[in-house]
Amino acid sequence: METQVDWSRFEVKMPLDFDEIKIREHWLTQENLEKWFLRKAEFTNKDGEPRNRSEKIQPGDSYKWQWHGWPETIEEQGLVLEPHKGEFLRFVFGKAGIVGLSMFWEQEENIIKLVQEQIPQDEQSRMNFYVGCKTGWTFYMLNLKSILLNGPDLRNKNSELQMD
Repeated sequence: METQVDWSRFEVKMPLDFDEIKIREHWLTQENLEKWFLRKAEFTNKDGEPRNRSEKIQPGDSYKWQWHGWPETIEEQGLVLEPHKGEFLRFVFGKAGIVGLSMFWEQEENIIKLVQEQIPQDEQSRMNFYVGCKTGWTFYMLNLKSILLNGPDLRNKNSELQMD
């Protein structure tokens, strides 16, 4: 029996043996996002004013993100949404869909769950957003775990080293 893949959404889960508040903090400020995920994170509130680097982001904020290993001309833009029930963060991830993050407790560990949904259904989106984003989120969540464990930052920060 063949299983049908739902190309419109995926989940990535990662056990993180840390306090839930500490985990959330690493997702909710520009300063913390740059420690494990982004080269540059900028958020603007709904009144068009830039957020302070250590200020928590809020629904209605817009963002501009840049990654290590990509030129400054490559930038993702999106909007922070009101989280759904059980989520602590929800945002529009450019053209790749909507991402929601939640935490749950299982087998005496905190588990972070990322769901990316509303992925466009053309063949290019399946590869770039379903396969590419799922691979990327898996890596970055592993890097978050490494950073929380005081381990190495696993990102390639050498802009001269092209990894495509």
